Amino acid sequence: MRIDLHTHSTASDGTDAPDVLMRHAAGAGLDVIALTDHDTTAGWARAASAVPPGLTLVPGAELSGRWYRDEPTIGLHLLAYLFDPGHPGLTAELAAVRRSRDRRAEAIVEMLNADGVDLTMDEVRALVAGGTAGRPHVARALVARGLVGSVDEAFAPQWLGGRYRLPKTDIDVLTAIRLIGEAGGVAVLAHPMAGSRGHVLPDALIAGLADAGLWGIEADHVDHAPEDAAHVRALARELGLRVTGSSDYHGDNKTVRLGAFTTGREVYEDLVSTATGAVPVQEPAR
Repeated sequence: MRIDLHTHSTASDGTDAPDVLMRHAAGAGLDVIALTDHDTTAGWARAASAVPPGLTLVPGAELSGRWYRDEPTIGLHLLAYLFDPGHPGLTAELAAVRRSRDRRAEAIVEMLNADGVDLTMDEVRALVAGGTAGRPHVARALVARGLVGSVDEAFAPQWLGGRYRLPKTDIDVLTAIRLIGEAGGVAVLAHPMAGSRGHVLPDALIAGLADAGLWGIEADHVDHAPEDAAHVRALARELGLRVTGSSDYHGDNKTVRLGAFTTGREVYEDLVSTATGAVPVQEPAR
């Protein structure tokens, strides 16, 4: 089986609509795809209505978390799978993050305007398809205006990667792990060694997450060098965590392709048998 447990649609910062993503997943020869948009389940229904024969959809989300036990605090991402999307506590936390992300986009546009960059929030929101405005949407608006040549350039230090970089609200990561579990879901730590984006997490922090109920950890990822993936695997064995691999596909916003990295069948089956909040979708919802 070819199993990709980390992808994004236009419900967050991908460029494929959820239904289009399902078609692309089938075309890429995947057997299982997880939809893990940032802090939202907005794409679940549309994706579920378009699952083609032979493909299984795992509903999920990528949560913006933060470790607050040390200074400076450390941002990280949790992949949450098969949780109850109506769980009150988790729903409230995700809504707060989305509101913060939207306010951050507005503040970034105001900063750009103050420096003479002619960009409007309407242009940014025009690129949001049923989700929340975020930095990738600002980046694409800058590209559309011809102010930068690519999304990667928009995240350079002189733009969104530095001068116009602002923080947003994140969920306390231990609270996030607890709420995912209460919602019947499974929590996996995303790309813990992604040094290219500044998210290299200390082993001691990961051990703390494992003690708090973390279920798994993503080892095979486009932002992990082979030695990073090997380190994650060794740490997972030590901590009793399952190991996943995923593309972190964003459509045209990134160059990585669907199925670039995959998860083993045994881990996937363990995930499905563990979760109680939702079930995989194997045919169009009626």
